[in-house]
This record gives sequence, C-alpha cells and structure tokens, in this order.
Amino acid sequence: MKKAWMDAKEKLNIKNPLIHCITSPIAINDCANVVLALGAKPIMAEHPKEVEGVTKSARALGVSLANITDVRAESMMISGKAALDSGIPSVLDAVGVTCSQFRKALAEQFISECRPSVIKGNVSEIKALAGVDFSVSGIDVSENDRVSRENRAALEYMTSVVKKLAENTGSVVMATGETDIISDGKKTYYIENGSPLMARVTGTGCMLNCITAAFLSVTDAVTAAVLAAASLGISGELADSRGGLGTYHINLIDALSLLTEQQFSVRFHCHEA
Repeated sequence: MKKAWMDAKEKLNIKNPLIHCITSPIAINDCANVVLALGAKPIMAEHPKEVEGVTKSARALGVSLANITDVRAESMMISGKAALDSGIPSVLDAVGVTCSQFRKALAEQFISECRPSVIKGNVSEIKALAGVDFSVSGIDVSENDRVSRENRAALEYMTSVVKKLAENTGSVVMATGETDIISDGKKTYYIENGSPLMARVTGTGCMLNCITAAFLSVTDAVTAAVLAAASLGISGELADSRGGLGTYHINLIDALSLLTEQQFSVRFHCHEA
C-alpha cells in the first residue's frame, strides 16, 4: 500500500482529475480544498439540471447525505445513475442514516440503483445499513458502537458486519472510527491512524468522502478507501495541535497538502484481518 500511495499521488498530480462532489454546504469549502491538496480538481455542482453532465465529465463522484435537501437528494440520484451508466466510480457517505428514516431510505435507494464503488459511514451508520442493531447518537457514532483494536470481540463482530454488507452490495465498505475497517467482502483491512482532535473539527467525515473519491479516480476501490483513510488520519496526527481548534483545522489541510512519502511510510498503520 505504501507504493500504491506514491503511484496514486503521482497520477493525481499529473492528471489533475475532475472530482464531482455533492456534499454538505457546512463542509463544502474544506472538501474542495482537500481535493485540491491531493492534486485533483473539485467541482461542487448540485443543481438537478446540470449534475448529469457534470458527473459524466468527471473522473469520480462523491455524494454525502449530510445536511440533505430535496434538491441535493434529487441531484445525488441523477449523478449516481450517470456515474453508473458512464463507468465512473462513486462513493456514498451515509451520514445520519441512524437518526433519519428519510436518509436511510435514500441511502438504500442509492446503493440499489447506483451501485457505488465505496459505501462509507461510521460504525453505527454501517450497522444501520447492514440491518443489525445499532445505537443512536445524532450523526456521530454511539459510544455503545465504538470499536477499537483493544476490544477484540467488538472488532471481530464489526468486521463480520462490514464484510457481509460488502458481499451483499458489491461495494467496498468503509466503517470509520478509532480503527477504520475496510472490506470488499474478501479482504479486510484495519487502519489505525488519526487523532482525537479530528472528531472536534466539523466536516472531517465529508473531507474523507471527497478524498476517497479523489483516490478512486486513479486506483481501485479497496486501495482508494485504504489510502484515503490513512492519508487523512496521518494528516490528523501531523497537524500542529498547540493552538486552538481553528488552528488545528487549517493545519490539518496543510498537513494533507504537504504529506510526503516518508511521512506516509513511517506513520502508516494498516494490517489485514
């Protein structure tokens, strides 16, 4: 995976692929900036009358259920179908499917009709999509659902949930948390990078969605998910935390834009299940 990161970064910097992101206006500026930080080009179109053409001109699509509206819901379905028809990879961020039946139904419709390359969500959100018991805590993962390497039983159970959802949908599934779990139903990876401060900055999940889409434009879905989770997590570790959260927020994007092969290699913590 370390070589894969260098190969992907080189392709992003040479090709500057266009990434279509339909995401929350709360995080839209940060999402555009992290795509730029990787060497790709963002476009944040969401009007139903233009998104089909925009998606078909892009190299990958990232859609998020965060702060959903009627227009955004319509546009994400149009874009998802356009991506599928054109062979363009896509990623769905299932934000809030634990607390909103509307979002859950929309996510299930998108998965069924648009067949995203990657389905992303926190542990609680992935449990909800998999149809197993979950706890509710707004759009955040519930304390009852948290998974870490130290809690082996919880990690193994969540791994089985992620693998089963991947098998059932044909998508790579990424369950984010203290330990990120990524699986295509056959191979499963654990990513253990990141900082607790990341959870205190609005929009880091949306950023990860768009980072995943950027990597999807130049590599396969499993590799894209692993590289995206690790890249943002490592950047979170490297960001200077001596100031307040505003400083950390800016330093997080700085760290991503300046991330080197050596930094990635030294800090990359990934192993197969």
